[in-house]
Amino acid sequence: MSKREVFIDSVCISKTEEFLTFIKRHKDASEPFDLPELLQELQKAQRQTLWTKLAKLLQDTMVACPAERWNAPEVEQNDQNMELDVPLDLERTMQVIQCVTEVAKASVETIEDGDTYTSLLDCANMLNDILSFLPKSKAALRESIHQLFKCWWTKGLHGKENLGLTVFLACLREPVPDMKRLWAFHKVLLSVPFESEQGQGLVNQLLLCFLNVNFIRRDEGKSFLVFLFSWDLVFIRLIHKTVKNQLQYLHKPVVEHLAEMYFRAWKKASGTFLEEIESTCIQDFMQNGIRLHRNSPVMPKIRQILRYFHNQKFRQGVDKMLYRLYRPILWMALKVPNGEVRANATLLFAEAFPLKDPDMDVATADENLQRQLDTLFSLLEDQQPLVRSTAVLGTCTVLSKCWVFIPNDIIADLLKKLVQDLAVDASSPDVRCSVFMSLSIILDNELTHSVLENVLPLLKLSLHDSSEKVRVAFVDLLLKIKAVRATKFWKVCSVEHLLVRLERDSPSVCKRIVNLLFNTFFPVNQPCSVWVERCGVLIDMNPKAARQFYLYAYLYTSPNNLGKLMLSIRQCLNACIQKARNQDADANKENVSDEEGEELASDMASRARLLEIVLILWRSIQNSLEGHKDIRDYLISKFASVIPEYMRFFQDDHDCTIALIHMASLLPAASLPTFSGGVLSRLRKLEVGACASLYSQMLDCMCSWGRASHVLELVTDWLTDSLDQSSAKDDSARRVRIQESTEAKPDLGLNFLHYLLTNTPTQEAVLNVPSDKLKQLLKALSDFRSELHSCVSAFDPPARARATETALKAFGLHKRLLIHLQNKYPEDRAFLQELELSAAWVVERILPFLVAPSDIISAQQVTLAQRVVESCVTLLRDVVIVGLGDAEFKGQALDLCSVVLLSERGHLCIPVILSLLSSLAKERMDQRTPGQGQEEQVPVLIGVLTNLFHKTLQVVALKLRQEPEEGKQVCVSSRAALSDFLSAVQGLATVQPEGHHEVFSSLFAGIVVEISHSLRKVSHVEQLVTPETPDDLPPLSSYIMDVLLKCPPAVTRSLFAMTQHSLDTDEIDNLPALAAVTHLLAVAKQTGQFRADVKSIAVSVKRQMDRHCAEAAGSEEEILKKLYTSTVKTVDDMLMP
Repeated sequence: MSKREVFIDSVCISKTEEFLTFIKRHKDASEPFDLPELLQELQKAQRQTLWTKLAKLLQDTMVACPAERWNAPEVEQNDQNMELDVPLDLERTMQVIQCVTEVAKASVETIEDGDTYTSLLDCANMLNDILSFLPKSKAALRESIHQLFKCWWTKGLHGKENLGLTVFLACLREPVPDMKRLWAFHKVLLSVPFESEQGQGLVNQLLLCFLNVNFIRRDEGKSFLVFLFSWDLVFIRLIHKTVKNQLQYLHKPVVEHLAEMYFRAWKKASGTFLEEIESTCIQDFMQNGIRLHRNSPVMPKIRQILRYFHNQKFRQGVDKMLYRLYRPILWMALKVPNGEVRANATLLFAEAFPLKDPDMDVATADENLQRQLDTLFSLLEDQQPLVRSTAVLGTCTVLSKCWVFIPNDIIADLLKKLVQDLAVDASSPDVRCSVFMSLSIILDNELTHSVLENVLPLLKLSLHDSSEKVRVAFVDLLLKIKAVRATKFWKVCSVEHLLVRLERDSPSVCKRIVNLLFNTFFPVNQPCSVWVERCGVLIDMNPKAARQFYLYAYLYTSPNNLGKLMLSIRQCLNACIQKARNQDADANKENVSDEEGEELASDMASRARLLEIVLILWRSIQNSLEGHKDIRDYLISKFASVIPEYMRFFQDDHDCTIALIHMASLLPAASLPTFSGGVLSRLRKLEVGACASLYSQMLDCMCSWGRASHVLELVTDWLTDSLDQSSAKDDSARRVRIQESTEAKPDLGLNFLHYLLTNTPTQEAVLNVPSDKLKQLLKALSDFRSELHSCVSAFDPPARARATETALKAFGLHKRLLIHLQNKYPEDRAFLQELELSAAWVVERILPFLVAPSDIISAQQVTLAQRVVESCVTLLRDVVIVGLGDAEFKGQALDLCSVVLLSERGHLCIPVILSLLSSLAKERMDQRTPGQGQEEQVPVLIGVLTNLFHKTLQVVALKLRQEPEEGKQVCVSSRAALSDFLSAVQGLATVQPEGHHEVFSSLFAGIVVEISHSLRKVSHVEQLVTPETPDDLPPLSSYIMDVLLKCPPAVTRSLFAMTQHSLDTDEIDNLPALAAVTHLLAVAKQTGQFRADVKSIAVSVKRQMDRHCAEAAGSEEEILKKLYTSTVKTVDDMLMP
């Protein structure tokens, strides 16, 4: 028998081993047996026989080992752990199926026209049936079967649809689909009806492809997605709905691919599919692009998709499609009342401009273009600023891309409208800003430069616009002009104007101006001598602008260049100093004219400014120099060698001295031994009352050199000596003075400490001082409490005015330093305890003086005691604001406020007490969830806070009754504090509703009780007048309503909610109280802001008034009847539409 016959004979169940050997030899590269070659040599009859036997072998194998047993363990065991025999084990079955698949795949390539391959098709169908039963471990076998089906599909044989669908579904189910294979089988989907059960099963899997970013990005996946638009009309709607639902989560590059997918789908579609895509997808995007809110997260993505279509207008058919789809919706949207819709439509109109149908004749096309240009003009004159600003952007976009075919007179009119009208639109800075931002778009077209060169200078005064964003946009336009070289930017706006703005403007504007002028005043390609020369020119033109220019110069050049400029200025200063000395030497021999002296003084001012520039440049590159130690050391050595000489030469010039001291603070102390050693002595020799400019630079030097402890020692010594000298005055006659001590300057020392604590760099230096030094300072400051008590105790404090102010300042700085230390060491509560002890000292020693002036206590003592108490409460408030106070501390603060408030003159401290309450409410609002262990303390704290507020209202009401004039002063002084407190409490509405309810309940009760009490005291009918403003109400109610009506609307509505609640729960059950509510509503109604709230409450008042109808009618009191009728009339007026 020949090899072919032997191979065909082996394809049976009885010769399985021989068959498997043949396939094994085929896979072995060292064996000469080649299966495809053998199959090619078979005759037609032999091929038929082989395929029949192949199908029979597969069938027999399946009978011997049914597919139902494949997912069981490969080797089963009985209870005695013994193997069970099977007719044909699973591994052997898998090998046979693998070999059958290999032969079938090779046979497909040998099929010729006229061959009958029914048996081979049966074999393929059986393999298709068993695919779902294959164990997961047989991935290679599954892939071989898929390869067989692929060959079948590629060959185009009968039955390919069923086999191809299997591969198609398998690809879809894979976690990472093979897009090339999926695209190879995409046409099989056309054989599956969408309405069929199989088609409906595919829908969700296919829609998931549109959510897969890999499909959207890759060409094969994109082609597949485009093809899916041709499956069914209903499926197109499902695709579009799926894409829209996920659009807001997609990134911009992915949306660009998505837009390309839609465009390709539209390009390839025809007939009803084309109509469906246009109406369901493209036109829907257009409508959403017009109707959605501008702040919708989907809006930018929809515009991006539409912009892709607009950019394809050069492609055949796009112009006609856009014209046809926009026509029924765009022109109507440009005229709707809603301004935001008009603005959206304007943007789309400008991007799609011109909308035209290529099939139009010339006359119709011209008429259509003119109509669209007229629409542009009308949009530029729209009443809504948003539409105008959008129209400006659209107009500039149209001019940029359509400059060639728009008539010149139309271009001139549009530019005139932009430059002469909208650029100075006083009603909206957004419109003005849009003009300058949009003109940059026109500059992108080089053909526009010749025209704009004559137009842009008309805008020069816009540099001084009142709106910062307009100025930013204008300077950005100048930068654009400079970049595209359309014209010289200084022809549009002069350098002098730019320097004025550089001197005065905000950092965002200044940085842009520096960028614009950088090459002018810092030409990096020129020698360093030119840099210094330009620096001098800039200083002469505008010294303050020069400071700003070099302040931001580091943004536009390297630190190396700035270092070179600093060294060049140093050389220039050295030369100037040498020249000045030579002139002085000549002056000793010859007389110098007055003019020459003036010229020398002028030169001295320039040198001072050059020193300032060096200082500014050094500070700007200080952080960068940390990474370039060699450059840093070189600069230090160069300037350290000349600063002492500069100090001597410029010692009579205050500005130069300040700049040099600042510069010295940037150098190590060791590099300036003489100067650094004498700074503390200079500080010690300063006169009392010296201004901050005389010592601030020296304090900065000391802190930057790590010598802050020396300054604190000096301050501590002065404070201690001052107290010692004060205590020694009484017995000075009994002491023998051996040596006169150094004069103590506590005021100056406290000024030093105040400066150190209020500037961040120096503050950090102070807090890093060793703890023993700080404790000594704290003790010295704390000891001034006794001095403060002595000042308050003195009947005539003005006699000790200086000592009083010193003691007050020491008292405040003591608390400030404790707060800073508590912030630095939050785990240590010792500093909080010290603050609590200070508060207790105020209660014990100072509060007794907060009483009415008498023969024992003077008015000055009361005022001084008030200042001490207010200072203490303010500092406690600051602790709460920065979040350092725990629950115990807050409780102590509230206790202090309660004691102060209930004192005889406690009403004087109401503003600062309300400020503390506001801070506590805001702190609770920001800290939505209480910390560990604070859950039980928070309600107690809020309860104390609301109770304290209730007492505050009582104190104000009592003072208004007893001393109206003083009570009114309290109301005026505390109005802002009450407004802040109520705004803070409003934030508690969701966090702590009980506290919110209690506060507004107190307000409402205070208003109703006072008004109803005043109504009961009315003695004449003529006095029953309905109020119109808060001033018409009794004093407390007037105070509360005046504050409430100026608060945010939500705060006022909380009072209305409390009013409604009181009416609904029948808490108000008498006629005067209902009349009081009516008066409250009448005042609120006049503002015109709360009509709905007023009307809702008026309905409840009307219902309550009906209950008192009989009582009022049967009453013999004329005033009660009048009160009823006037109240009913007022309520009826409120209910009128």
